[in-house]
Amino acid sequence: MKSQETQMQAKKQLASGVGYGILAYGSWGLLPVYWKTLKAVPSLELLAHRIVWSFVFVSAVLLVLGRWHMIREVLAVKRNRWGVLLASLFVSLNWFTYIWSVNSGHVVEASLGYYITPFFMVLLGLVVLRERLDLWQSVSLLIALAGVTVITFEYGQVPWVALALAVTFALYGLVKKLMNLDSLTGLALETVCVLPLALGYLLIKEMDGSAVFGHLPWLTTVLLLASGAITAMPLFWFANGTKRIPLSTMGFIQYLSPSLQLMMGVLVFGEPFSHIDLISFSLIWLSLALYSVTRTGIFQRSGVEKKLSQSAR
Repeated sequence: MKSQETQMQAKKQLASGVGYGILAYGSWGLLPVYWKTLKAVPSLELLAHRIVWSFVFVSAVLLVLGRWHMIREVLAVKRNRWGVLLASLFVSLNWFTYIWSVNSGHVVEASLGYYITPFFMVLLGLVVLRERLDLWQSVSLLIALAGVTVITFEYGQVPWVALALAVTFALYGLVKKLMNLDSLTGLALETVCVLPLALGYLLIKEMDGSAVFGHLPWLTTVLLLASGAITAMPLFWFANGTKRIPLSTMGFIQYLSPSLQLMMGVLVFGEPFSHIDLISFSLIWLSLALYSVTRTGIFQRSGVEKKLSQSAR
């Protein structure tokens, strides 16, 4: 009886973790439209606003929930202080790179970065967390790697923006996985670490008269204020997801974001989509389909997985 209850709890945790992952990556996949609307705001200034308003939003939520006191409790542990500092560094670098890439006409390269990210996440899961891949996860990963390799060769040069996005977000995911923190508390601490720098930069911009806040159309000001919630909620969903499912599984769900971004780049922003792009895109989605099918109970109960695993030995 207890075994059945344990299995049910594990299934619920897996389902909720996958759900949080879909919410997070689905939101990130649609964000290029939001940041394109704020193209008139310089990338560094937009990053500073993201940090400030994210802190304001998360702090307000913590106050409403009566959990602001947890900040002090978390910082009392040395390991948490280092973890928060690293997480804030990685996520800030990722934010800036992403904002710059979208507003500089590099949406396709940004999508490439998030296609590559799962490989870094899986690698970190294997090396640091000692996670293991089964046969079908390995096959899916190889197919996806082929798709990403095709995109990389088509790009024709080292995609530095894509690599920066992949490395910083994979490391951020690892830190979040290792830290046993309440999600909202962690977000508040990550933003407060870089808050002085963000506020100082915005103050300098206001003093020299080059700030955009309040000096552009009212819609721009509203969108800047909303950047806190827009930034914080996907991170909150991501943090909840990484605590419930293996990092390697989260890595596969991550493909939802670059796929949506690529579609945005082609259908909304009019960027070219060649036959090579179609081939690579198809390979990546084939890997996702294979991974999804082999994770279902129907596939496992049918005995197909066992037979194919035995034949592969």
